[in-house]
Amino acid sequence: MQNILGEIVKDAFEVSAKGFLDIVDNVTELLVSENGTVGNYEIKGRLVTMHHEGSAIIIGDMHGDLESLVEILTRSDCIQRMKKNNNSYVIFLGDYGDRGVHSAEVYYVVLTLKLLYPEQAILMRGNHEVSEPGLTAVPHDLPFQLRSRFGQSNNAYEGLTKLFPSLYNAVLVRDRCLMVHGGLSPNMKTPENLANARIRDSNQGLLEDLLWSDPEDTIHGVEPSPRGAGNLFGEDVTRTVLRDFNVKLLIRGHEPAEEGFKINHHGRVLTLFSRRGPPYFNAFGAYLDINLAADLDSAEQLAPYIHSF
Repeated sequence: MQNILGEIVKDAFEVSAKGFLDIVDNVTELLVSENGTVGNYEIKGRLVTMHHEGSAIIIGDMHGDLESLVEILTRSDCIQRMKKNNNSYVIFLGDYGDRGVHSAEVYYVVLTLKLLYPEQAILMRGNHEVSEPGLTAVPHDLPFQLRSRFGQSNNAYEGLTKLFPSLYNAVLVRDRCLMVHGGLSPNMKTPENLANARIRDSNQGLLEDLLWSDPEDTIHGVEPSPRGAGNLFGEDVTRTVLRDFNVKLLIRGHEPAEEGFKINHHGRVLTLFSRRGPPYFNAFGAYLDINLAADLDSAEQLAPYIHSF
């Protein structure tokens, strides 16, 4: 696994603008083509529905932190596990680039994993995988990072943005958990809501909440988010959505956490933040290594499977 990962990282630092855009295009085409049964799960729209079997490495926001990504993939033996067992998965919760200096390299590594293990690498969309005015994270330094990496005249950023809408809105593990990047809305009632949420359509508000919203322990219902997009949502919203989807837990990213993870809503919400260091200043990153068959009632029971580093 070390040799495979080492080669991928080496290629990430050496890839040309054309090579970068080629891999972006290839993954975009692959994601768009995924429909119906793919490996051991089902895809409808931008929703992945999995059976509660197998194991998964779940990785939160990376934000251009290549060092932490390599450490997670090394510690978890992720690649070797996927090579040996087609019921082993890696699930990324979104926010691959922006803010960190190695955004291009992180995207390259993640997209290469998708091409190498297309039925086992699941790539979700974060709020930093948006380029539309009003929903783009501010500050948004990804265009400048790619220009610095590939040159002033390249169109790497424009090409990369074509990938964003093909990334997945949510992963639903039947009877177990729901995974999103950001948060929930009282209007999320059916799998179709998650599958069909897109920007610039009647479900725009749902996608905004999926990408931007945060749990808050002190409120009831929803309140406007200080982020300027999405909402804060209370435990009552979490309870209702989890009940409607017949799952016990929400696993999400989006929020920095000092230990790399945090738990909200009396154990119903687990947040993973997998990058370390500025501009977020969390001392640790964390990832989850979970048996999808485990019947867990609360995020506290996930503690043995959360790995801080």
